[in-house]
Amino acid sequence: MAGISVVNGWIILDKPLGLGSTQAVAAVKRNLRSAGLGKVKVGHGGTLDPLATGVLPIAIGEATKLCGRMLDASKIYDFTLSFGTETSGLDAEGEVVATSDTRPTMREIETILPQFTGKIEQIPPAFSAIKIDGKRAYDRARAGETVEMKARSVEILSLGISSVQSTRDGGDFLGSITLTTHVSKGTYIRSLARDIAYALGTVGHVTMLHRTKAGPFSVESAISLDKLNEIGEGAAANDFILPFEAGLDDIPVLNLSSEAVIALRQGRVVTELATDDGLYWVRDAEMRPVALIEILAGSTKIMRGFNI
Repeated sequence: MAGISVVNGWIILDKPLGLGSTQAVAAVKRNLRSAGLGKVKVGHGGTLDPLATGVLPIAIGEATKLCGRMLDASKIYDFTLSFGTETSGLDAEGEVVATSDTRPTMREIETILPQFTGKIEQIPPAFSAIKIDGKRAYDRARAGETVEMKARSVEILSLGISSVQSTRDGGDFLGSITLTTHVSKGTYIRSLARDIAYALGTVGHVTMLHRTKAGPFSVESAISLDKLNEIGEGAAANDFILPFEAGLDDIPVLNLSSEAVIALRQGRVVTELATDDGLYWVRDAEMRPVALIEILAGSTKIMRGFNI
């Protein structure tokens, strides 16, 4: 992988509880300025609620052109579903809107989970960032409006049990359980938890939500907020910033000559691109990223051009 550019790359933040995604972006900007890197374009690759923790990819410079790709990428979460109480936000915040004395057994949970694997329909939470007539759903919900959310199709690539937190009266009935799931873009874990509880004949809400992977980025490459602040205090930024290409690790690369790169940018036919249909990223003879391209039936389309 090519060397790190401190103005074109990625900071993968292990977002702490209580910090919003917009606040995380602001923290990165602040620390980069304090490090003497000036005004740098910064964006994030997938919102995490303040009550959620874990992997938040933050793009710097030209890497912001890949933020849309990160939003579309699949993600992996650990989440704890607590049975017996449903809240308005489907998480630890909000008012209690329903209760139930019913608690499921492990066998019942194991039986029900396959129903939530594959392509499913789910209704997003009223407290979500989805826009309804130009206004965020959570703003309408907080204003006391009755928010009608439309069902959407999502895909649950995998769903399994991680651990059991508690049992009721020391018996077989579970008070809460932690699940791990790999989901497509647009999936709401809070809605998934709500629907699992309903299928078990009870209600529930999410008490812990931790994202362990977003696109090509995993929690192993994430840094804490304290480590991020070290950049602003004089630590070498290169120690914490991943290279631009890290955001393309899950896409095959095509190496082109300088002549072929010029032809590609001019829209001419590039014989060096003869390969299977699909998404690729291109780099030049000096190993610099040039563009994200799509090859389809012999035609080449530049999806994103990079200025590095």
